[in-house]
Amino acid sequence: MKYFNVTVLSKGKKRIEVVKAEHKMAAIKMVKKANPGQMVQKAVEIPAPMGAQIEDMLSGIKKGFEKKIDLNSKISSIRQIAVMTDAGISIHDAITEVGNNMENPKLKEIYLKIGNDINAGKSIADSIEPYTEEFGHVTIAMTKLGEQTGNISGAYSKLANILEDIRDNIKKFKKAIRTPLITLGAMAVAFTIMIMIVVPKFKEIFEKFDHALPVPTQILLFLENLFNNYGLYVLGGLAVIIYGLLYFYKSDEKFKYKIDKLLVHPKFYLIHKVIFFATMHKYTLVFSELVKSGIPVSEALDTAVGMVDNSYIKDKLLTVNANIARGISLSDAFEQTELFENMLLQMIRAGEQGGQLDAMLDKVTEYYDARFQDLIDNLATYIEPIMMFFIAGLVLLMALGIFMPMWDLGKAVK
Repeated sequence: MKYFNVTVLSKGKKRIEVVKAEHKMAAIKMVKKANPGQMVQKAVEIPAPMGAQIEDMLSGIKKGFEKKIDLNSKISSIRQIAVMTDAGISIHDAITEVGNNMENPKLKEIYLKIGNDINAGKSIADSIEPYTEEFGHVTIAMTKLGEQTGNISGAYSKLANILEDIRDNIKKFKKAIRTPLITLGAMAVAFTIMIMIVVPKFKEIFEKFDHALPVPTQILLFLENLFNNYGLYVLGGLAVIIYGLLYFYKSDEKFKYKIDKLLVHPKFYLIHKVIFFATMHKYTLVFSELVKSGIPVSEALDTAVGMVDNSYIKDKLLTVNANIARGISLSDAFEQTELFENMLLQMIRAGEQGGQLDAMLDKVTEYYDARFQDLIDNLATYIEPIMMFFIAGLVLLMALGIFMPMWDLGKAVK
């Protein structure tokens, strides 16, 4: 969310209102709605006020302790609504029934509110739109599609399939990376314990040496002093740094953009490929499914790009819709992003010319999925050299730090 100074003209006088919104047009729309009959001249983005920054930070801490809505619960509830509406139950009764049976209190509250709004005469899309952050852009798009076609059941079944595909990839990635992380964590803990327990045993001997100690030994002694005397401060400092980085990543768009751009740089071994293929698979999956469901290409592009988390890739994909509005073909618009390989562009171009765009988009999605699955399946093989280098470095430092002075012990005694 950003902050804007919005200039309002009322009875010949100007006044400034500070509003918080996702973008400039949303800020203007918000002020117009709050001040009917008054002229809104312009909106200028401003840095977040100090009070707002503190409030956002406290809110972020509070949200961190709140129980999040589990993706499995969302998928299960959407699938239930699809089944119940397919059986002829009204959408209001289906949502209310699902809400009453929800175990997640936050999701239960949301569904009951949506049910009340529908009962009050609102459309399904208008009722669910305030919860875009919880459900995502694709849920809003599929809800609108279901309303337009009168087939909520079919739209929600397709939505559940999309979310299940995304969930399965997330689960597979977490499973693949779990073992390497546990191994590296165990090595780090073991190294820390040896620094704090083993090194002090040799410290008195090392301090009696008249000549300079080897560099590895000096590093071990420095770490031993740091961990034993300032260990809690080190942990506290690391926690503050990590939280600070996460906070700025979530709240500062410029900082997030720089980090996201860095993460997809080819110099970031393996990480850039995992992020790129996972992001592009999610984007093309949602886009192709929406196009097949009958949503216009421009609207499908807007919804699909809303699923992209990496701001650097998202910034490039946002240009696609703007270029299409200028009369450029979809394949040419994709080509200008420099994100798609030539083979994929040719497939999309052939689909456009032959009237089989949805089929070709399916092929593109399968390609990105295959590349992502190959990375995940062979993740252990790719990470093994890094793990071996890390483990060898720790063992070598410990061995050299302790045994190099011992080799010179005879000279020291003489």
